[in-house]
Amino acid sequence: MSVTRRFFSLQFLSSFIFLFSVLCFLTSGVSCAQDEPVQNQETVAEAPVATNMIQEETGAPVAAAVAEPGQKASETAPAEVSLEEMVTVARKAKDEGDFAKVYATVDEVMRRFGREAAKEQASLKDFPPTEQINSYAVLNNVAQAQFIKGEALKKEGKKDEAIAAFGVIVSDYGYAQAWDPRGWFYKTAEVAKEAIDRLQGKDPNAERCGAIPATKIELSDPGKEEIVDYEKYGEFVDPGTKDYKYVVKSQDGLSEAVGEGIYPNTTSVRWDPAFQEVKKEKRLEGSHWDFVRSPDLEAAFIKWAMAPEPPGIRQYYTAMILEKSGLIKHAIKAYYAVVVHFPQTVGWTYWHTPWYVGPASIARIKYLCKKYPQVNMKLVGASIRVDNGFDNDIRNDVFIVNPGRIVKNHIPETISDKVRKYVDMKIMQRRIKRRLGNGQVRLVQYENGDWQMLVDSKPYVIKGITYQPVKVGQSPDDGSLVSWMEYDYNHNGKCDGPYDAFVDANWNNVQDPGEKAVGDFELMKRMGINTLRMYHQPTPLKKEIFRDAFKRYGIRVVIGDYLGKYALGSGASWHEGTDYDNPEHQKNMLESVRKMVMEYKDEPFVLMWLLGNENVYGVACNADKKPDSFFKFANEAAKLIKSLDPNHPVAIASGDVLYLDRYAANAPDIDVFGANAYRGDQGFGSFWSDVKRLTDRPAIITEYGCGAYAYCYTREQAEEAQMEYLTGSWGDIADNEAFGDGAGNAIGGFLFEYLDEWWKGYEPAIHDTKGLWIGPFPDGFMHEEWLGVAGQGDGKLSPFLRQLRKSYYAFEKLWK
Repeated sequence: MSVTRRFFSLQFLSSFIFLFSVLCFLTSGVSCAQDEPVQNQETVAEAPVATNMIQEETGAPVAAAVAEPGQKASETAPAEVSLEEMVTVARKAKDEGDFAKVYATVDEVMRRFGREAAKEQASLKDFPPTEQINSYAVLNNVAQAQFIKGEALKKEGKKDEAIAAFGVIVSDYGYAQAWDPRGWFYKTAEVAKEAIDRLQGKDPNAERCGAIPATKIELSDPGKEEIVDYEKYGEFVDPGTKDYKYVVKSQDGLSEAVGEGIYPNTTSVRWDPAFQEVKKEKRLEGSHWDFVRSPDLEAAFIKWAMAPEPPGIRQYYTAMILEKSGLIKHAIKAYYAVVVHFPQTVGWTYWHTPWYVGPASIARIKYLCKKYPQVNMKLVGASIRVDNGFDNDIRNDVFIVNPGRIVKNHIPETISDKVRKYVDMKIMQRRIKRRLGNGQVRLVQYENGDWQMLVDSKPYVIKGITYQPVKVGQSPDDGSLVSWMEYDYNHNGKCDGPYDAFVDANWNNVQDPGEKAVGDFELMKRMGINTLRMYHQPTPLKKEIFRDAFKRYGIRVVIGDYLGKYALGSGASWHEGTDYDNPEHQKNMLESVRKMVMEYKDEPFVLMWLLGNENVYGVACNADKKPDSFFKFANEAAKLIKSLDPNHPVAIASGDVLYLDRYAANAPDIDVFGANAYRGDQGFGSFWSDVKRLTDRPAIITEYGCGAYAYCYTREQAEEAQMEYLTGSWGDIADNEAFGDGAGNAIGGFLFEYLDEWWKGYEPAIHDTKGLWIGPFPDGFMHEEWLGVAGQGDGKLSPFLRQLRKSYYAFEKLWK
């Protein structure tokens, strides 16, 4: 997630909200602009003014046509300039402040395409499914044009006209959908309504937060067994194979053992005394998906027990609601019921990728057993491997299932256990069976299969972070963004963020006496950060800054090349996108990589090279459509790097485990598999074992993060939730390091990010609170402008002020 146009993780998300996400994905849409009436001949004659403007931007031939009497305007409009091109022109004109061109272009859009957009809207009774989105391209693009007009009017300060423009979207074209260039779908009607609320000074969240009562679940039937002995009530058939199944032989006995809400005892909630009360109070009205994030947990539990979903999905969300209510033992039983009965259940993420509910349940059980040792439970021997599970086609999936078992875990680790582990580790570190690289930075694999990174022959775990201290008010969207490496707003000859940032200890948005400049590098050192992730595009790195970061603060840098993502380095236009089979694009990208390596390879701060940034998701490149071509080319780039610099390893920053099998087949010269992954507070589930099984190479999380804002949370609650998410993620990384309890191939991770960036919700002077996409976060939404472990307060003292959050202090303890 850098300041260039790119965005996040796809994620095989192993957390609850990612099934809810598919609903929102299928129902996400933008409203479209109102179809204006056919203009008279004199009005139509003005069209060449707009089309000439468009011609200047697109280079397309445009004829100045005038309607004949009785002829419709849309029939005379030049076909050479497409609707998509016109929307691009309008957006660029808005960003450049050429509002006259915006209005002329949008008027032209409405004359030519408004009628057709209205027809498409009228043909719909609900949002079209993903595979049909392109069938309504006119509706979607006309909506975008109208939204751009509203934004332009707002930027001009024409409040009433802007409200009217956004109102057209809300009222008339509610089934359009839009794809944001940053990488997600959104509802333009919903966003337009938010814009209207903001212009009118309303808080759209106020009503949402106060309307629903907060309740907890009180079980009337907790079941007879805390740890269910499934072999008493049925038979595990062919565990560890693709033919696994559990055959229930005593349904009544199993129902009594598990308790209410857990399969097969799922309908007994109807006899729960709370059911009639909740029903009488009409607290069960609405879609079951509305209850996923509801604070009324009592109603949510009942609603989901009867939800019209596949039983594995229903059971997972029931477990999640039990967990939120603090019924941890019952939640563990519910998650384990998914593993036993429904291990092959598949849901879909917001990004329309498969979400495997069985593996997600295993990850959740392990997380809860570790987080709540007082439950005295441990899951052993459980695994669900999904062969062919790294693409989007679930038809070829093969599930190899071993449900394992839950056992009592009441024997804590003793001092002698810890001593024995330490001695075993020291012995194993002498038994290296494989080396990647022979320079100052190298990777080694031991006889037990575990991996470590060594720097100067000492183990090095990447405790990394992304650093983009963007000044409030600046944005790449309107061309106002300046590289933070150029900031010197106090004119003292030093870069502002690294050296002049101060801590607003009392959060009063003022630099009080005693709150002296300390600088971000010093704050990072105190936090325990040892590595930054930076890209040499689109702005070259200022070497003197990073030399100082290394010399004085011990901070190294992983330097990356986007390898054609967002069309960077390939020479392609954004609209064209990088083609990994195009020889010219390949040549340009390899030259970009060559320049990077030759420029920085001898710098003492360099730790490793990084290729790409979740290219497999697409966005101005075709790696999503040609994964084999992309990974083959990435391998060529890695070989080039090693020919120029044998002293530093090469990693890739992919998108979770999408196409991991294609990577394994095509990229043997990339040393480290890295991925951006946002799976939830439990960590990354089967990520580590998948990478180990397919590649037998070290792994790193190149992005993980969570916002410090959540709908209906207080500031303190949101900070606490962020801290839980981030520390849970790091805990999973640590568990999977060499000589740990996991896969043994983790070499660290990069937290995203150090400081909030205000531009990502489109208005760079406003700290936007809207959720930009659905995911496994505290309130179910990614709040992109709140990802920092430090905030910028009210923005008035940006880029200097830092308000350190609970996550900062938690990592200060974890990373020491």
